[in-house]
This record gives sequence, C-alpha cells and structure tokens, in this order.
Amino acid sequence: MSETLDLTEVLSRLLRAERILLLCHKNPDGDTLGSAAALYHALKKLGKEQVAVLCADLIPARYDYMQMERFTGQFEPGYVVAVDVASIQLFGDAVREYAERVDLCIDHHASNAGYADALYLDAEASATAEIIFQLVEKMGIELDPLIADCIYTGISTDTGCFLFGNTTARCHEVAARLMQAGAHVRDLNLVLFETKSRARLAIESIALSHLEYHFDDRCAMIYMTREQIESTGVEASDLEGLTSLPRQIEGVEVGITLRQLPSGSYKISVRTMPGVDACAICTRLGGGGHAQAAGCELMGGLDNAKQAILAEVERELCRES
Repeated sequence: MSETLDLTEVLSRLLRAERILLLCHKNPDGDTLGSAAALYHALKKLGKEQVAVLCADLIPARYDYMQMERFTGQFEPGYVVAVDVASIQLFGDAVREYAERVDLCIDHHASNAGYADALYLDAEASATAEIIFQLVEKMGIELDPLIADCIYTGISTDTGCFLFGNTTARCHEVAARLMQAGAHVRDLNLVLFETKSRARLAIESIALSHLEYHFDDRCAMIYMTREQIESTGVEASDLEGLTSLPRQIEGVEVGITLRQLPSGSYKISVRTMPGVDACAICTRLGGGGHAQAAGCELMGGLDNAKQAILAEVERELCRES
C-alpha cells in the first residue's frame, strides 16, 4: 500500500524531484488533463526544466489551450506523478512502463487502490484539480490565467458545471479565486458545455435510439457499439458528455451508458441520484469512482455487459428500498 502524505510532504518531494513525468488516465477527461496541465505549468514556474505529460490516448484538440508539453521520450523520467488515476488499470497499456513505477499519486477518488509509492488523497475534494489549486497556493507562485484555466477545467468538468452532487461550497470558493486570477470562465464554459459537434449530435441520436428502462423505470440505459461510434466520426472527448443523459430522465435513479471500446470491451458509466451508490455498483465489477458517478470496464459482448451491470444495479436498488 502507498505511504500517505500530507500536502506539505507532497510539495517537499516535488521540490526535490527532477525530470518529472505527469501521467493521466486513459480516455482522458477534463480533470485528469486540467490537473496535469496546471501542475506542469506550476512546476515550470518553480524552475523545473524537464517536465512533461503522458497519456495512453490522444489528448483531444479541444484542450489545446492548456499548452502542456507532451512526453515523447525527450528525457529519462526521474520522478513519476499520477493525477486523478484511482487504479493502475486506468493508465492503459501504452504507458504500462511508467504506470508500474509511480512515485506519487494525487487523487480525490475514495476508491484509490494505493498502487503508487506515495499517495495524497482528499476524497472530499470535488476534483483532483481542486487539490492542485491548494498545492499551487502552497508553492507560493503566481496563479496566472493559464494555470487558472487548467484548474477551472478540471473542477467544472468533474462537477458537471457545478451541477453534480460533488459540488461543494469550497469548490465554488476556488472557482471564484480562479476568476479573480483571470480564468476565461465564459469562453471555457462555451467550449466545454455549450458547444456540440455534428458528430456528437449524431452519436447522441444513436444512443437514445437504444434507450431501455429497467426495474420499474428506476433505471435507464443507453449503449453504443464500436461500429456506430466510428460511423459518426465522433471524438472520444465528445462521448463523455453522454453519460449524464439517461439519469436526466424524470423518475430515473440510475443512468447507465455502455460504450464499446476499440478492444471490444465495454466502458460502463453509472450516474445516480442521491441515495443510490454508483461507486458500490462499479466497485463490485472491478471499477470505482464517486457516490453518484462511477465507472468500470467489462470484457465480452454487449449482452454480457448489460446483464452484469444490471445485476449490480438491481442489487443496489434492492438494498436502498
């Protein structure tokens, strides 16, 4: 298990580190990327010359404004830091070489598996980016508009633009500080939440055409096969927003989204209303996450994935009844 650190110890180790590699999880979202980018720019301000970010999957073009340097082997990593990665399986095979030698993990998932040598975990934080904000403050460096944009991206996307159950007074306070520092909140909200590509609308239509209800309509499910996803040309980053659709239906307590990955397995996202534990559902299938937002990955065909996740949803709904 990991050695547990406080934020002062995290900063101390980062100050001593050289040739720092920052790892994101596969299928990167705004929190893992925003956290990595903010930490990247903060470390550069501290005089760290060799810092870079690595992800098993392509970083979506919509996040280009973060301006982080991507790792292409330009140095031999001396210190490996994972951000927003709860388990080693979430790195992806393309970064396995470094995933198995993580020196420090900074995370907000209570389900963190403790795979890194050292861990800073704050399960009360709305997003890992909220932790990075606290770390940047402790560094004593200027919170400039670029770093503010990166941190805002992480917090806003992980809270669904401050709509999800993990939204807290503290994350609103942090967002206010980011605005004061020059974060381009209006522009970011437009890009992250108010703009959809034609491909995104096409896959959304396909997903909703597969809408199913279960357990007296308390659960709604949508799914997308790989062939359907590829037929639209939609980018991976556009698929993340689909996960909230089934839970938004009136009367639904559990929303499930199944998305087939290139490997043939299914990525399953679970979103729930308060009182139903999404993390408990997904943990029993090898995944994890938060109380109202969690996920897992299942091998096998569509029918197998549907049966497995529905069995765990039923178990949780019966427990809550």
